[in-house]
Amino acid sequence: MLNPNIGKLIKNYKNRYRLVMDVAHCAREVSHVAEEAGEILTEKPVSVAIDKLAAEINDN
Repeated sequence: MLNPNIGKLIKNYKNRYRLVMDVAHCAREVSHVAEEAGEILTEKPVSVAIDKLAAEINDN
């Protein structure tokens, strides 16, 4: 997903802090998995995490 709308993401959270925490947690997981696999990420982990969370929200 290209630049998901933060307004749509925040509607699924009680507050922005929880959204930031979820994005940070997901970004750390993405980074860790890539490091373990020896992959070089071309996109920043935070961007991947935001896209992942947005896709999960759109699936529901």
